[in-house]
Amino acid sequence: MSEPGRTVHIGVPLIRQAEARDVPRIAATLTVALAESRWVRWALPLDGRTQRLTRLAELDAGHRGVTTGTTWVSEDVDAVASWDAPAGAATPVPADVRAALDREVPRLHADRADAVARTEAALAAALPQGPHWRLRALGTRPRSRRRGLGGAVLAPALARCDAEGVPAALVAPAWAIVRFARGLGFEVTEATRSADGQLPLWVAVRPPGVPMPEL
Repeated sequence: MSEPGRTVHIGVPLIRQAEARDVPRIAATLTVALAESRWVRWALPLDGRTQRLTRLAELDAGHRGVTTGTTWVSEDVDAVASWDAPAGAATPVPADVRAALDREVPRLHADRADAVARTEAALAAALPQGPHWRLRALGTRPRSRRRGLGGAVLAPALARCDAEGVPAALVAPAWAIVRFARGLGFEVTEATRSADGQLPLWVAVRPPGVPMPEL
């Protein structure tokens, strides 16, 4: 893992691990990037949806990702990728961040909390059973798309998966995400739906050692 705050040059984009100072912009970028995503429209109630999404991104990709070293950003934070790391591969989530997640995430999902929790429980069986990195959030601001930032901001974690011999995984709520992920070596291992049947989901896994495209 690169040192916190160190800038990594990957092709043209500059990618680095997120820092505490980035949390507000991480939340803003993911709010803009994901506001109309299928998952957000399914998982967050319409009432106050934008505010709920911003707070969720702040807590999870922001505070959790920064303190564990599992969120990467472009230099201008116009692109964000946040992961769950396997046990022992990252700094543990601090107690205060864990308490905030446990307290606030169900409230943010509100009447969707039960369906989200049941879906996550069901997905556990579809994801790789051994150690793996799971992509939790990926977003690029519209003004910065088509510049290779999506692949670039994923590259550090994928390189670490290759170095450590573990797979990467994601759950996609749209086929367009699957097409993008296939370009990075992911392949669909299961097609399923949310626990309430409303949202199609594709589990995709990338084995270690798949060549990365040039960015």
